[in-house]
Amino acid sequence: MKDDLLDICRRAARECTANQLRRASRQMTAVFDDAIADSGLRGTQFSLLTALAVGGEMPLSRLAEVLSLDRTTLTRNLAPLERDGLVTNLPSPDGRVRTIAMTQRGLEALERALPRWQAAQNQVMKALGRRRWQELLATLGEL
Repeated sequence: MKDDLLDICRRAARECTANQLRRASRQMTAVFDDAIADSGLRGTQFSLLTALAVGGEMPLSRLAEVLSLDRTTLTRNLAPLERDGLVTNLPSPDGRVRTIAMTQRGLEALERALPRWQAAQNQVMKALGRRRWQELLATLGEL
């Protein structure tokens, strides 16, 4: 490989915003997944259930928008929740709109996960410090 291309590769390995965000995301996912594991949920499932808890039942397309997921990824993430009876599809009058709702079983799983999530959240906030944590949230919100 040419030296100039190798230099660019080294710089990309050090400075690439996307790579650094993915790396940090994997680390945070591991912290939160470990924290809520006893609830039977993974972080992606927790996020889905909290979105439904806050927004109530909603069409699949709206839920995808709320979570910033494409519909295919959301459908794949919903499958284990549906299988385990944590969410359900509500019938629509014309059958074209797929509406997702949390079940009682889903609410119970979320209730088990929330204190564990809070402990992990407190751990992250303490590690970063409140000001840096707030700055991080603000920065991520701008992306």
